[in-house]
Amino acid sequence: MKFLKELATAPPTAWFGMIVILVYVIVAVFADIIAPFSETEVVGDLYLEWDQTYWLGTDQLGRDVLSRLIYGARNTVGIALATTILSFLLGGTLGLIAATLGGWIDQILSRIVDVIMAIPQLIFALLLLTVFAGRAPDINLGFTSIAGASLTLILVIAFLDSTRVYRLARAVAMNIVVMDFVEAAKLRGEGLGWIIRKELLPNSMAPLVAEFGLRFCFVFLLIAGLSFLGLGVQPPTADWGSMVKESATLISYGDITPLIPAGAIALLTVAVNFVVDWMLHRSSGLKD
Repeated sequence: MKFLKELATAPPTAWFGMIVILVYVIVAVFADIIAPFSETEVVGDLYLEWDQTYWLGTDQLGRDVLSRLIYGARNTVGIALATTILSFLLGGTLGLIAATLGGWIDQILSRIVDVIMAIPQLIFALLLLTVFAGRAPDINLGFTSIAGASLTLILVIAFLDSTRVYRLARAVAMNIVVMDFVEAAKLRGEGLGWIIRKELLPNSMAPLVAEFGLRFCFVFLLIAGLSFLGLGVQPPTADWGSMVKESATLISYGDITPLIPAGAIALLTVAVNFVVDWMLHRSSGLKD
C-alpha cells in the first residue's frame, strides 16, 4: 500500500517512463502474436516502400521491417536484461563479500577489478567476442532458445560490467559493515551468508536497484553498438543495432527507416532513466 501511495504521487516523467517500459515488455513477450510475419521470413521484394501490407516496408533481403522491429524488442531488450541480471549477481555478490570479509580477500578482488577496468570496455569486449566467437553452444530452455553467439555476448558483457557493479556494491557495503547492528551480528556468530542477506542487502537495496536501471541502459546501448559493428547479436536474429546498420544507406535517399530502430533504442533509454531518477529521488529522502 505504501508503494502504491508513492506511485500515485510519481511525477509525469516517471509515469511516462513506466508506461513506455510496460509497452516494450508487452511487445517483447507477445512478439509472436503481434508481429504480422516471422523475423526471418522473406515476404516480398527488396526495399519495398511502406504500404498497408508492409507498414514499414521491407529490408535488403525482403523481410518485413515491422516484424523484425517487434522481434528486436524481445532479442535486444531480453539479452540486455539477462546480461544486467548476471552482472549484478556476479559483481554484487563479490562486492558484498569483499566488504564483509575485508583483508586480503578484499585486496585481491579489488586489484583484479582495477586491472579489468583499466582496459576500455568496448575494446576489451571486441577482443573477447573475437576470441570466444562460436565457442558457446546453443541452449534450449523449452519456452525459448539462446543461440551460442548470443550466449557468448551475454557472458562477455556481464563479466565486464560486473566490475562496475562490484565497485558500487563494495562502496555501499563498506559504509554498512561498520554499523553496530552488523558488529552485533558478527558477535552473535552469524555466518557470512546470513549477514549479507539479512543486514547488508536490505540496507543497500535502494542504490543497487537504481544502479540496476542505469547499468541496464549502458548494457543495452553497448549491445546495440556491438551489433552495429557486427559483433553483437548475429543474423538472422532481429536486433535493433544490426537493423540500423543494415538499412543505414537508405538515409542517403531520404528514407527514415533506419531512424526507427535507433529511435526505439533512444526511447527505452530515456524511459528507464526517467524511472531511475524518480527512484533515486525517493531513496534520497528529498522532498519536492
